[in-house]
Amino acid sequence: MRSEEWEKSDGEKVMDISLNELSQKLEEFAKARDWEQYHSPRNLLLAMVGEVGELSKVFQWRGEVDRGLPNWEESEKEHLGEELSDVLLYLIRLSDICGINLGDAATKKIVKNAIKYPAKGF
Repeated sequence: MRSEEWEKSDGEKVMDISLNELSQKLEEFAKARDWEQYHSPRNLLLAMVGEVGELSKVFQWRGEVDRGLPNWEESEKEHLGEELSDVLLYLIRLSDICGINLGDAATKKIVKNAIKYPAKGF
């Protein structure tokens, strides 16, 4: 699957990219900088935890926020997107280094959760 770019109704360009493509880009990025030597599972996990802390700071002291963040400035939403991306990218890299197919594992987990927590019939 190749990444695709399209334009939303408001003119914003959006890119759809797979976990595998992100994984490949992260591997290339690390190799180009000779960072693979530092990408042990422990180091990546600790780096990801640090990024989760930064993500938490975005929400700290705000109380509950509405879906879609209607009262946030665009710069705040952009910052949130950057912190979410940091967490995602470390998670993808960690899963690769550990030999885990994250897409497959996530799909299996959704199935397990559906069995464990069945939908209530109405």
